[in-house]
Amino acid sequence: MKQDNSDVKEALIEGILFVVGVFLYALCFNLFLIPNDLVVSGFSGVAIVVQKLFGWPASTFIYITNAILLVVSFIFLGWKLTKRNIAGSIMYPLMITVSEPIANFWDNYIIGDDFYLVLLFAIILYGVSSGLIYRTGFSTGGSDIIMQILNKYLNISESKAMIVANSLIIIIGMIVFGFNKGVYSFIILICSTYFIDKIMFGLSDSKVFYIYTKKLRKIKKLILDDFQTGFTSIPSRGGYSQKRGFMIMCVVSNMDYYLFKQKILEIDPQAFIIINSCYEVNGGVKRRTLPFL
Repeated sequence: MKQDNSDVKEALIEGILFVVGVFLYALCFNLFLIPNDLVVSGFSGVAIVVQKLFGWPASTFIYITNAILLVVSFIFLGWKLTKRNIAGSIMYPLMITVSEPIANFWDNYIIGDDFYLVLLFAIILYGVSSGLIYRTGFSTGGSDIIMQILNKYLNISESKAMIVANSLIIIIGMIVFGFNKGVYSFIILICSTYFIDKIMFGLSDSKVFYIYTKKLRKIKKLILDDFQTGFTSIPSRGGYSQKRGFMIMCVVSNMDYYLFKQKILEIDPQAFIIINSCYEVNGGVKRRTLPFL
């Protein structure tokens, strides 16, 4: 019963994050992208171009293309993958309609005529909303369906297909709206990935160290006595020397990063150290003052 309640709670949180993400994504589209002719990605970008050239409302274009692509998805991808696209394909154009009056109101009171401020807000809102959507595992339909089809039938990874597609869409926007607008669109696409990563993976509040040293006992004593945290000894074998030994793995907070590294090199200047950002730690023996507890 507890497991069922946990699943329901997780599904509810996931649903809320998805709705919020799609709303913010649609708000960004209405508030920043359409008024400033910023063709960033996907069929949303194509909709802005179509609206400029033919006068079709962007929301109408997205409604129609998403409906068509859902049918295409069912034919080529089957029901299992299509059901992950249904919610976003319906929700996104709906949220564009809902957020349009809100965007029109805020446009007069919040942003003003400073284009660089518009660019900054667009980067943040586009990145945060995309991160929330990706984190739930859903999509907004549209170009994501095309990527999935290319991945299935042409064995092209979705990430590569997305890079190529978005680049082409930005180039089209550059031709229609000018070189500068294309550059600004590219800046939004690139810079927003920072916020997407932070939403997806969280903030790195600690560092994981992999240490190969001849002063094994002294390093272990340093970890236990000075930094009061645990470690794991991993059996290792040198690829060139073929010498057997042990590699120490341990996690320290970002606050202790530089001091810990310095102390290791003081004990053994020849120590081999690999350091990576650590986003989550569960279990094990951890120092009580670490921020992730």
